[in-house]
Amino acid sequence: MDYYKLLGVEKSASPEEIKKAYRKLALKYHPDRNKGNKEAEEQFKKISEAYAVLSDKEKRQQYDSFGSAGFQQRYSQEDIFRNADLGDILREFGINFGGGRATFRSSGGGGGVFEEMFRQPGAGGRTSQGFQDFRQQQQVKGNDLSLELPITLNEALTGAEKTISLGRGAAAERVSVKIPPGIETGKKLRVSGKGSPSPMGGPPGDLYLLIKVEPHPVFSREGAHLSMDLQIPYSSAVFGAEVEVPTLDGKQLKVKVPPGCQPQAKLRLRKQGLPEGRGGERGDLLVKIVVAVPKELSEEQQALVEKLKETGL
Repeated sequence: MDYYKLLGVEKSASPEEIKKAYRKLALKYHPDRNKGNKEAEEQFKKISEAYAVLSDKEKRQQYDSFGSAGFQQRYSQEDIFRNADLGDILREFGINFGGGRATFRSSGGGGGVFEEMFRQPGAGGRTSQGFQDFRQQQQVKGNDLSLELPITLNEALTGAEKTISLGRGAAAERVSVKIPPGIETGKKLRVSGKGSPSPMGGPPGDLYLLIKVEPHPVFSREGAHLSMDLQIPYSSAVFGAEVEVPTLDGKQLKVKVPPGCQPQAKLRLRKQGLPEGRGGERGDLLVKIVVAVPKELSEEQQALVEKLKETGL
């Protein structure tokens, strides 16, 4: 869903331009001005969601950074409308149809995303049916589901598309989800509408996938950086050497070990780690030098080591 396109504004639009665009469209698609028009009501919901995001500086930055799909994975419907006072706009000039007036109240928590009240003359303060339906759909959403999703370190490097099988009674539903590059253990991905069905015919809940990056046999993760141990013989540590270092994406890089390299010294390979979020630069690969000590020696080696010992090495 392109929020800018929904409101008919450019991505560079100022907050005032966004507000003005929503004001105009809210008047056009207001449910009580379009009695029984489900398309208008649906459009009203969409432009309200667009304005709730683009009028909030932090949410707008997140939307611009991650795009529509990435934003929807990170924000639930309640997150989108939290602290949004859409009625502020309508109160500025009032919406009057036959003497009625529409007012909005933000819902700080509990059942709904926000409340709408459209007072009608002689209706005893009842809300109009269009708004009742709109509010009910928000409030009787099905329960959200949470599942752990294990991924490999290689999938965290490149991103991936995973298919999940969800039990639906006697049947099973297969759901595809995109894993963004650089994701870490503990992060959640949201799949809209794939939670439990609503008990009252409203929209289903959402599915939240808790990411768990499985251990790798060679590499360890430190944020966007990777680290690994590299064993070298004593002579290479003393005289220096050129060694091959594997990378997570399957390359073999030649690296120079400097003469006199100390055990536990770290060599840094730039941009051979993981990406820092979507589109971010890659971290580094830190190679820790481990000097190999042989458990057994040949007679020749034994004699040479004895001579070294006599010299103080």
